[in-house]
Amino acid sequence: MKKWLAETIDNSGLVIFRILLGLLIASESFGAILLGWVEAVFVQSKFTFNFIGFDFLQVLHGEKMYAYFFTMGILGLLITFGLFYRFVMIAFTIMWTAVYLIQKEHYNNHYYFLILICIIMIFLPANGKLSVDAKLFPKIKQTKIPRWMPYLLIFQLAILYFYAAIAKLYPDWLDGTFSRILLNGITQRQFLLDIFNQKWFLLTYAYIGILFDLLILPALLWKKTRKLAIIASFGFHLFNAYTLKIGIFPFLALSFIVLLYDSIPLKFLNKKEEILPNNNFNTKLLLFLFVPFFIVQLILPLRHHFIKGDVLFTEEGHRLSWRMMLRERKGFLKIKVVDKNTGVSYYYNYAAELTPKQIKILSNSPDVIWQYCQKIKKESKKPISIFVECEVSINRRPFYKLINEKTDMATAKFNYFAHNDWVLLQNLN
Repeated sequence: MKKWLAETIDNSGLVIFRILLGLLIASESFGAILLGWVEAVFVQSKFTFNFIGFDFLQVLHGEKMYAYFFTMGILGLLITFGLFYRFVMIAFTIMWTAVYLIQKEHYNNHYYFLILICIIMIFLPANGKLSVDAKLFPKIKQTKIPRWMPYLLIFQLAILYFYAAIAKLYPDWLDGTFSRILLNGITQRQFLLDIFNQKWFLLTYAYIGILFDLLILPALLWKKTRKLAIIASFGFHLFNAYTLKIGIFPFLALSFIVLLYDSIPLKFLNKKEEILPNNNFNTKLLLFLFVPFFIVQLILPLRHHFIKGDVLFTEEGHRLSWRMMLRERKGFLKIKVVDKNTGVSYYYNYAAELTPKQIKILSNSPDVIWQYCQKIKKESKKPISIFVECEVSINRRPFYKLINEKTDMATAKFNYFAHNDWVLLQNLN
C-alpha cells in the first residue's frame, strides 16, 4: 500500500479539481450576494449567532459583507486560473472559515466540508500546470504527483460519507418517518406527494441513502463498477441539488470523480514533456501534518457517543459530525427575566430583535439559548436572573421540555464536550 501511494501519477485530475473548486467557490460567493443570502444573514439581522468563543467575529456584519463575499468570489476565480495559488487558497480558507464560525443560523455540514477540502488543497501543488503560476514561475511546473496527494481529498470525502451513513441508522430514518417529512417539504405538487407518501417509496429512499453513502466511493474506486457508479452519482447528487437546495455540495461531490483517474486522456492536459514532482512534498508532510488532521476528523463525529443523552434531542455533539438532514426540530420558547433587586419579572421579547431564521434556531437549540441568555445578561443594566421555558418536538413527536426551568441561565456554564446539566434528558422512543 505504501509503495502504491508513493507512485507518481499524472496530475491532471488534481489540476482539473482545482479549476472546478475555484469555479464552485466563485459561484457560492457571488451567488450568496445575488440570491439575497448575504442580505438575509448579515444585513437584515442586528447580529448573528456565532460559534461560542468567536464573539470577536461579530465585526463581520452589515453591508460590508457584500464586499467580503465579492472578494471571496474573486479569490475563487484566481484559484481557477491558478494565479498566486497558495496565497489565494490560504486567504479564502481563512475568510470562509470566518463566515462559517460567525453564523449558526444557517449551519450546514457542507460549509464545514469546504473548509476541510481547502485546508488540504493549500498543501497540494494543484497549480503545477494549466495555471498562470506555472507560466510566471517555471520552476513550479510539474506533470506528475505522488498518488497519495489526491487520495487525501478522497479520504476526507470517505469520512463524510461513512459517518453520514452511520448517522442514518436510527429508527426514524430506517422506518421512513423522516423521509416522509423531508420529501413532503420539497414540493406542493399532488402527484409527487402521492408518490412520496407511499410506504415502499419512503423505505426505498431511506435505504438508498444509506447504501449510497456506504458504497459509492468503493464503487467509484473499483474500475469494474466505476462507470455505473458515476451514473449513480450524477443521478443522486443532481436530484438532491434540484430538490433539497443544498448549495454547491452536490457539484463539489461530483468533482471528486476526476481525482479517481491516474491519467485523463485529454490532449490539452497531457503535453509531451514530463516533469516529475519536486522534493518539497514528501511522506514527512503526510506523516506530520495529515495523520493528526485525519485523526481529529475521525474522532470528532464520535464524541456524542460519550456525552450523556440522545444527541437527536439534546444536540450536544451534533455539529461537526456529519449528521446531515436527519431530523426536524420545532420548538416553543419563553425567556423569563427576573430583576434581582426588586423581584419583578417579565418575559423577554426576543422576536423584536431577531429574524425568523434566528427565532427558529433559538427556539430549539440549547447552545444558542445559552448564548442568547448571556447576551441578555451582558446588556442588562441591573443584576438579573434568567429562566427559560422551552419545549421541543423531534420529527413531529409530542413536545418535550428541553431546558431545566429552575436553572438560572444567567449563571449557567456551557460545556462543548460534555453534557450540560441544564439540558434535560428525554426518551424519544
